[in-house]
Amino acid sequence: MTIVDIEVGLRDQRGALDLQDIVESAAVFLEGASAREIIRWAAATFGDRLCLTSSMSDALLIDLVSRVKPGVDVLFIDTGYHFAETIGTRDAVRQVYDVNVIDVKPSRTVAEQERDLGPRLFGRNPDLCCYLRKVEPLNRALEPYLAWISGIRRDEARTRAETRVVEWDAKRQMVKINPIASWTQDDVDNYMSDNGVLINPLHYDDYPSIGCAPCTRPVAEGEDPRSGRWVGMGKTECGIHL
Repeated sequence: MTIVDIEVGLRDQRGALDLQDIVESAAVFLEGASAREIIRWAAATFGDRLCLTSSMSDALLIDLVSRVKPGVDVLFIDTGYHFAETIGTRDAVRQVYDVNVIDVKPSRTVAEQERDLGPRLFGRNPDLCCYLRKVEPLNRALEPYLAWISGIRRDEARTRAETRVVEWDAKRQMVKINPIASWTQDDVDNYMSDNGVLINPLHYDDYPSIGCAPCTRPVAEGEDPRSGRWVGMGKTECGIHL
């Protein structure tokens, strides 16, 4: 059975099959497939009920997906705490790629959050801040979709080492697709260079992993690329991928 056979078979049976059945079948058959084949399967299977998320650290995933599914919805969580460079990257993506960027905003503005919960919640309770400004808004934004595409990779952190190319997102009761899960940093660098992918300029200032400005610092040579996130807080994930 080929990937095309899986794609056609699952599309034909989509009304009868439970989404979790799709996940289990696809995770096995698509392991080892190229990122483009995985995205092609996702687009054929879920159609307009498919979206992707982007932190605007770079446009690698956007470049990959838009070549297969032009006009795809791209969810960008506008936390209110982003670097100016991140907002600039989002604006550039809108101009360069054939995608529909959707700004996802928390239910409270930063000012309203500080009024209700006190200033600098990100320093006092970073888990709650991430939940309010990232996780909960994304959960709401994902409700119209059956599946979402993420750019996480197995080599990024221990918490991501077991990532499958197709997974069941139990928290959100939907399918999660990770087409570059098996990529290395060299794979990423080569694709970016070969395809002229837009990149957040903070990468050139020693920010290999870019989050909200108050919780992200530059990383020294030889440090773990994600060590600049939530320094001294005992935190490694915002909660979106947990």
